[in-house]
Formats: sequence, C-alpha cells, structure tokens
Amino acid sequence: MSYAVPSMFPLHPKMDEQVARAFTANEDEEEQHIQKVQNAFLYYGPYACQRLRRTLDYLNSLPADDQRLLSKYRAHLDCVRTCIDRNQAVIRQILRERLLYPADGSSSPTSEANSEFDEPPEHVRHGDMDQAQSTLKLIARDWSTDGALEREQSYKPIIDSIKEYYRPSDYELNEIKILVPGAGLGRLTYELACLGYSCEGNEFSYFMLIASNFVLNLCDYENKYVLYPWVHQYVNNLRREDQVAAVRFPDVCPLKNPPKGNIEMAAGDFLEVYKTPHSYNCVATCFFIDCANNVIDFIRTIYKILVPGGIWVNLGPLLYHYSDVNGQNSIEPSYEDLCIIIESVGFVIECSRSGIRTKYAQNPSSMKQSEYQSLFWVCRKPGQYEEQCGKKNTKSKVSKEPHDLVMREDNDMEVLVNANADTNETDTEAFEETAQT
Repeated sequence: MSYAVPSMFPLHPKMDEQVARAFTANEDEEEQHIQKVQNAFLYYGPYACQRLRRTLDYLNSLPADDQRLLSKYRAHLDCVRTCIDRNQAVIRQILRERLLYPADGSSSPTSEANSEFDEPPEHVRHGDMDQAQSTLKLIARDWSTDGALEREQSYKPIIDSIKEYYRPSDYELNEIKILVPGAGLGRLTYELACLGYSCEGNEFSYFMLIASNFVLNLCDYENKYVLYPWVHQYVNNLRREDQVAAVRFPDVCPLKNPPKGNIEMAAGDFLEVYKTPHSYNCVATCFFIDCANNVIDFIRTIYKILVPGGIWVNLGPLLYHYSDVNGQNSIEPSYEDLCIIIESVGFVIECSRSGIRTKYAQNPSSMKQSEYQSLFWVCRKPGQYEEQCGKKNTKSKVSKEPHDLVMREDNDMEVLVNANADTNETDTEAFEETAQT
C-alpha cells in the first residue's frame, strides 16, 4: 500500500516482506483506522465545546448576584470558545493534505470528512479525543519557542552523546544511520539530520504522523500558525490569560531550513517493522522504552538492529504505559532490573545517570507542575571481536547489579545507588534469616 506524500521528508509504511503481506491483507482495516484518526481531529471543536458548555450551563443557573460577580469569568469563557474555534481552524489546515490515503485515490475521503461533526463520529472514543488534544500540546513542545526548555532537557543530552561518539572529524556523517523510535512530532529526528546524520523516525500513532507531516512538509515559513494548547485546562490557572495563552509554530521551518542529512519518517509498530539485523549505527530513544508491554522485547530488538559497535542512547522515565490498563498485560522492571537485563542481552553500559529533571508537554504557567527524574544511558553493542570473546566468557560478561555510581543532576551531586559491600552483605543475611523464620 503506497501513500501519496510530499517527497522532501517522506513518510511511508516501512515493513519487511512478511509484514507487508499481512498489511496488504488488512488494508481496509488500516484505512478505517486512519479515517477514525482524522475524524477525531475533525470532531475536536464540538468535543471541546461540550466541556465548555457544561460550565456555561451551570454559570447560567447561578443567582443573579453570583453571575454579576463572575462577569469577567463569563467574558473569559467567550475567549475560551474563540480559542477552540481557532484550534479547529489549524486542524483543518493540518488535514488539508490527505497524505495517508492511497495514491490511486481508491479510498479518497468523502465530502463528509471535509467538515466537522456535530455528533461523535462512528468508532471515535474519548481516548481518541484525548489524543487529538494532546497532539496540540506536543506541537507546542516540539515546534515552538515555548517548548525550548523541554527540548533542552530531553533532546540535548541525546544529541550531545551522539555527537561525541560519532564525531564529524572521524566519520562521514551521512553514512551514520540513526533510528528514532517513538519519534512523535519529529523534532529530535530533524535536529539529528541537521547535523548531517542519516535519520529515520518511526512512529505508531497516526495522530503524531499527520501532525509531523504537516510541520515537516507543509509549513512554509516560521511561526505561521497559532495554537492555544492549554485551552482545555480549566484548573490551576493563576490568571485568566494563562488558559488562553497563544503558541506560535513552527519556530523553525524545515522547508526553508532543510537538514544536511537524509530524513524520513516510517509508520508502523516498532517491533513489527524493525527486524533486520545490523541496520543502524545508533538508536536514539526519548520517552519511549516504557511504551512496551514487555520492555525486554524493545531491548532485544534494539540490540538486534544495531551494527556491532553501534550505540543506543536513551532518556526518559519508567512510566510503563500499559501498567494497570484494562485488557493489557504489562511488566514494570525497576531501573535496577533493567541494568541487569540490558547487560544480559549483550550491551555494554558506557555511562548512565539518574535524576535528569525533565518535563513533558507541561503548561509553563500552570500552578501544577509535573516533573520526571528521568534516566539517561548510553549503551554499546560490542564489536565482532568483543562478541566472540563474550561468548566464551558469558559469566564474566553479565553484571549482576547496576553500576554502583550513578550521577544525579540534582545539585550536581554524586550519590551512591548501592550501599557499600559490607552493608549489602549484612542486609542480605538479615533478609535470609527473616525469610527462613
């Protein structure tokens, strides 16, 4: 199945032969899913106004004296409605290119798909609408000046580590292939390509793919569009203007500032798409590895697709998205467990840090601020000689515990994750005695 897409930053369903056959067999189902995503975007305005209408209905039921006291609040709610309408207008622009439909037009969207819905579209659920609203926040995170601090926290450590490992003085950067799974809106992939690397972003969510295509291929100058990403936040607002704060995007126009290296986006499930061994020099993951039911599957796949001597750079928390989700299985290993798993799979942990202060799509003016103490590591797949030696000495290769010393960025202090060996032995003996009792 081929998609009609602009050629500069191509988006395509990348798959091996086996997956391609399954994809063709489920073509209708895939198109229905894409249509559902676009319908959710089109239903954004009416859905957001439902929440607003509940507040207005209650406001109108209050005593006249209370309503007079809330006259400015009522005017503010009118501004909220205007911001919702303007967000919907931007969404229409995002959807103006039906890039994800077959090039032959056999399943081109109907005229109904060109207008908003008054009632919930078929098969669109609350979770889909939450994703539509979240996509607006992620546009602000990845492609506005307002998101610069979050990008500095999350992307810079990854970029700096890759630059240090694959230096321009030592490599032809356009020959260094980097994969960014869970690429989201594509900013990290774009920034790495701007340095000259050959970059491929992979994303499963069509909400993200549609929005990233718009920014990468259809925005023709900086700060052309205005969004109001926090308009859905009715609580923890210090000032009325905080809820209706405007964000302009894109802060950088990829069409006017094309990267030096190759860049493309691949649609599909990471575990299904990437099965070819020794395909990439680097895998860069940001807020990604905890999106698996079984994180070991991700780690093994990353190891498999890296060339010998290649590196995996990761930053993010361990939120484990499927934990406590009805109908989903999940394991939630701690960082301590992950270190054992990573080395058991075959990686060499070159460096690791905890306590990296990172925010994710946060309203900077909100009275409530959430922050992760994220993990960061660089792991290397051993070279062929190292791998051969490792097979002969498997026991010595695998570490039983994570690195004793972990750098924390809080106050630039170093803290010991594990106590000294004597204390560990004492604790272990006490635990064994208690267990026997």
